Amino acid sequence: MQTVGQPIRKKDAEALVTGKPVFTDDLAMKDCLIVKLLRSPHANAMLKKIKTDTAKLVPGIEAIYTWEDVPKHRFTLAGQTYPEPSPYDRLILDRHVRYVGDPVAIVAGENEECVDRALKMIKAEYEVLPAVLDFHTAKDNEVLVHPEDNWKALCPVGADNQRNLCAEEESHAGDVDAVLAGCDVILEETYHVRAAQQTMMETFRTVCYKDAYGRLNVMSSSQIVYHVRRILSNALGISKSKIRVFKPRIGGGFGAKQTAVSEIYPAFVTWMTGKPSKIIFTREETQTASSPRHEMEITVKLGADSEGNIQAINMYTLSNTGAYGEHGPTTVGLSGHKSIPLYGSLKAHRFSYDVVYTNQMSAGAYRGYGATQGIFALESAVNELAERLHMDPVELRMKNMVREGQVMPAYYGETANSCALDRCLMRAAEMIGWKEKYPCRDMGDGKIRSVGIAMAMQGSCISSVDVGSATVKLNEDGSYMMSIAAADMGTGCDTILAQIAAESLECPVGNIAVSGADTDTSPYDSGSYASSTTYITGTAVRHACEQLREKICSQAARMLECGAEELEYDGNVAKDVKSGKTVTLEEIGVASMCNNVQALQVTESYSSPVSPPPFMAGAVEIELDKETGQVEILDYAAVVDCGTVVNPNLARVQTEGALAQGIGMALYENVQYTDKGKLLNNSLMQYKIPSRLDVGRLRVEFESSYEPTGPFGAKSIGEIVINTPAPAIAHAIANATGSKFRELPITSEKIAMGAR
Repeated sequence: MQTVGQPIRKKDAEALVTGKPVFTDDLAMKDCLIVKLLRSPHANAMLKKIKTDTAKLVPGIEAIYTWEDVPKHRFTLAGQTYPEPSPYDRLILDRHVRYVGDPVAIVAGENEECVDRALKMIKAEYEVLPAVLDFHTAKDNEVLVHPEDNWKALCPVGADNQRNLCAEEESHAGDVDAVLAGCDVILEETYHVRAAQQTMMETFRTVCYKDAYGRLNVMSSSQIVYHVRRILSNALGISKSKIRVFKPRIGGGFGAKQTAVSEIYPAFVTWMTGKPSKIIFTREETQTASSPRHEMEITVKLGADSEGNIQAINMYTLSNTGAYGEHGPTTVGLSGHKSIPLYGSLKAHRFSYDVVYTNQMSAGAYRGYGATQGIFALESAVNELAERLHMDPVELRMKNMVREGQVMPAYYGETANSCALDRCLMRAAEMIGWKEKYPCRDMGDGKIRSVGIAMAMQGSCISSVDVGSATVKLNEDGSYMMSIAAADMGTGCDTILAQIAAESLECPVGNIAVSGADTDTSPYDSGSYASSTTYITGTAVRHACEQLREKICSQAARMLECGAEELEYDGNVAKDVKSGKTVTLEEIGVASMCNNVQALQVTESYSSPVSPPPFMAGAVEIELDKETGQVEILDYAAVVDCGTVVNPNLARVQTEGALAQGIGMALYENVQYTDKGKLLNNSLMQYKIPSRLDVGRLRVEFESSYEPTGPFGAKSIGEIVINTPAPAIAHAIANATGSKFRELPITSEKIAMGAR
């Protein structure tokens, strides 16, 4: 292949490294109204009255809106395909505020100074209500987070707002209890994964204006332009035809921008005033009123025979969706359905869950989307099982892991048509020096070096739901324009999709211009989430290019006055093999502009009935100070099976970035609340993420398989790569200290206390 598999530079690389104005705030109009939000200081309260008269007198203030001024029909902010599994439980502004940070009023003015002044002059009086702050007590609690009558769930996910339930379900195969009863060894433990923030460098931000036709134009740092259009239509009560949503470059998303966190408020202001407006979340707002990873507590019960054959897995997940249900019913499923299938030797499995409302910041999508929490729990349990059996954890996994060609009952009955997990695991162990270093070595001076290991899987789309689309057209100069609605968040998807197009059309990547995502000009696409862009939108690109090639050849045949079957075409020149006459691609493009009845343009959509999982193994070496509990990452070996690697450089960067996030989640990142429900970690001074100095040596390799349903054999890579650091690091810490740490993050304080 000429372009697929090559480390081609990102299309936007030069603009980004030279500081070009490409982000949302760079492109905002100078006369935008500044929009800010007054937020609730209480975890659960009812607004008794709110006085805005004095605030409205501040010079420069355009408008102030409260719950009395907004539409009263409920919606969800979750960027999901309709009908959304997430409940319709929000209003733009609600009299009932449900967490510290819930919006109470929208203030719009000519500048920040006047808006800040007005915010201080609004007088709100609350009836403070009891709050549900412990998710263990939320289900069937007498305090209801959503007692309202117009709450509704569009999908049958087991939701019941009168029980504080956002979702519940159980699935199984085989008789788990009977199989467990016959096992020689049974291990049952509970693992707790706290919420974690995506902490993207560009905070939430949106710019809105009305065009000459009175349509609402929304420019936003978003992964989901088409879903945002639907969300705004639902919230504002206006037709989708009156709304255009588009995105510039995005300064990081990691799932946070799969929720429409910021778009509603300036959209409402612009719709009401007719004036352009913008909202820029501060870092404090992004930390305290956004969409972090769901806190989950997962109980794992494993049964095995004395030879180490894992016979049964029983998992129960309790998930905390917070004050609203965005992504609550969907993240939780991945905690079991994308961890249990790692083990192909099972005779039975059972997976059940409850997702509960609490009076904390609502959770949302974050890279890994629930699989991260489930894999931490299950892989930690397997490592503990290996110790119980006196087996090497690599050997235990090799004995039990899913293999290529196996059916995966816990993964919706799909078959692992492409699976190099065995090679990934053996290579990761080899890279880290497992045989020589396992389990630990005393280095003297209270320092212990140890190793840990884990494996993981993810998906490549939401099967039978996600839709990817692409429009590809030939320009008159022989170049191509490709329009997509998948959102490049820095991942390089514009480049990767251009590589797939260039390979299909037999041309240089530089001949493919890419535009999007824009609901006015891009074909419908679910958006960039669920690791679906390369697999789903990439397949749509390939199909569109194949059809366009056929149209190009048909046009060339007419120009050469021969049959299409008599034509040879190499991506640049079409040749009549009988006469030897030729016509170039540029000549074909020019001819299509005059006396032509066939547009040399194709739009294709694709949705997959399967979601082939990528696989990964990760092995870590740490040095631990038993006196202080400090953990230093010395070496991390990551080996990934993502099918055909479309762009090795971008795939490697994706992996390295996700490993850093996983390391932060394992050791540092800790969303903490006061006993009144106020978030403590409201800045990057309190919420610690790792720097480059904290992640040690990161080594990434690929063990490629070939996925027959993917474009040129490709699967996904975006999410799989965050899933192994937490269990691998927890394993290494256990090997160094002899203590089991089943709650993240594993801080130095916990280690120092537990290791003594």
